[in-house]
Amino acid sequence: AQLVESGGGWVQPGGSLSLSCAASGLTFSYYDMSWYRQSPGKERELVATITRRGDTTNYADSVKGRFTISRDNAKNTVYLQMNSLKPEDTAVYYCYARFQGYGMAYWGKGMLVTVSS
Repeated sequence: AQLVESGGGWVQPGGSLSLSCAASGLTFSYYDMSWYRQSPGKERELVATITRRGDTTNYADSVKGRFTISRDNAKNTVYLQMNSLKPEDTAVYYCYARFQGYGMAYWGKGMLVTVSS
């Protein structure tokens, strides 16, 4: 299985970015999908999760109201729309797929998002 992130880069504070994660080699609709991030010197943290049918989402308190996770099972893709970005959102963002109850999980390689003026 493979997860490939795209859409990262540099943005000024207050700006927006949209991340995508394309999955292959797995039955995408079986997997809950998440975005994690890791800043230098910090542990990897959960940003947002969406269940396999897309009917439930959860967010870290630090991004609630600013970030939106969504998925398109027909395209095997999960998205993260990030608005009102802050310098503290600067991190490597990782896509994560988990087949709950079966012990199967996969990580993407990560993608850098930099928020600075």
